[in-house]
Amino acid sequence: MPDGRMKRSEIAIIGGGPSGLMAAEILSLQNHSVTVYDSMPTVARKFLLAGKSGLNITHSEDFQRFADRFGASSERLRAALDAFTPADVCAWAEGLGTETFVGSSGRVFPKAMKASPLLRAWIRRLDAQGVRILTRHRWTGFDGRALVFDTPDGRKVVHSDATLLALGGASYPRLGSDAGWLAVLNDVGADVAEFRPANCGFDVDWSAPFSERFGGEALKSVTATSKAGTIPGEFVITRHGIEGSLVYAHAAHLRDPLQTQGTAALQIDLVPGRTGDRLAKDLARQDSKMSFSNRLRKGAGLAGVKSALLREIAPEAPRADPKALAELIKSLPIAVLRPRPIAEAISSAGGVRWSTMDDAYMLKALPGIFVAGEMIDWEAPTGGYLLTACFATGRAAARGINAWLRR
Repeated sequence: MPDGRMKRSEIAIIGGGPSGLMAAEILSLQNHSVTVYDSMPTVARKFLLAGKSGLNITHSEDFQRFADRFGASSERLRAALDAFTPADVCAWAEGLGTETFVGSSGRVFPKAMKASPLLRAWIRRLDAQGVRILTRHRWTGFDGRALVFDTPDGRKVVHSDATLLALGGASYPRLGSDAGWLAVLNDVGADVAEFRPANCGFDVDWSAPFSERFGGEALKSVTATSKAGTIPGEFVITRHGIEGSLVYAHAAHLRDPLQTQGTAALQIDLVPGRTGDRLAKDLARQDSKMSFSNRLRKGAGLAGVKSALLREIAPEAPRADPKALAELIKSLPIAVLRPRPIAEAISSAGGVRWSTMDDAYMLKALPGIFVAGEMIDWEAPTGGYLLTACFATGRAAARGINAWLRR
């Protein structure tokens, strides 16, 4: 064009979650015509669900440690995270009128503790920037280079200059992340890693009396150890097994050995405030004529679900050997059988492999088609990492689209 500006391009973003909306925000500022298509009646439904218990948008820990939380994908995600750090996430939210605060765990939340005010402000901003959002548009594949959608009005064919796929993973399918895009990308030769549950609970072979009595009880003030390290927190005993933030932190390191070796266990320290030697001495001081429950209560401070868990896991616990009993209390192994179904998981591992896309998030086999968010093969623990990386990859893909269109 005479003034050096790029012509106005038509960009289709398929998926109205955090990645897709973030990409729409960036691209609509670059004189592009941007349309977001979503299969559900409203956008960002999983985002809203996450905010029901307090929207955790990012984490305040040291950025280097934050950036290393993505395991094997940390190096590949680093450029995107460098360009949109946790501090940038907070500034972005505050720019939408959402003040944030750091919780005791280091997690960052909106002061309103809800997702809906932030989302409403975001949608208003997108609308003001000219972004169109079309709901009840389910992408079904390609017709040549065109995109095909099922809509309430029938089949629709859309032509775009560039397309971003931000369709999510395979967790919470009822909210739209049903991995329905897998067949389409497999048909065009994209390499997609098998989806597996991440940040999920696990089944445990509880006895019927234990699961009926203690299902729903929380184990508080414990630490759990796996190859992920030793992490303090709490988790919940369920009728099926174990669930909760402390379990999610170890999920990948339980899921993977289950798949490769057939066994895995989470080591629980029921009294992390006392050393093993101190605990053994406290147990040795108890009257041997007392019941085992009373000895646990008085000597180790174990009662209720903690005491019951010890007896459930180790019915033949060395009651007469304070040192051995202390060692068991300090490292109680909960053997897990399998992850809970992926439909129950907070997120998923697997998706489009990094090797199939370039550094600009464009699929090598499909020029002009980009990907972002959870449909890429990466995973992270809960704590704001997932959402921050979804934002960051949406922005990175938007920059890639803009650069590709300029070329």
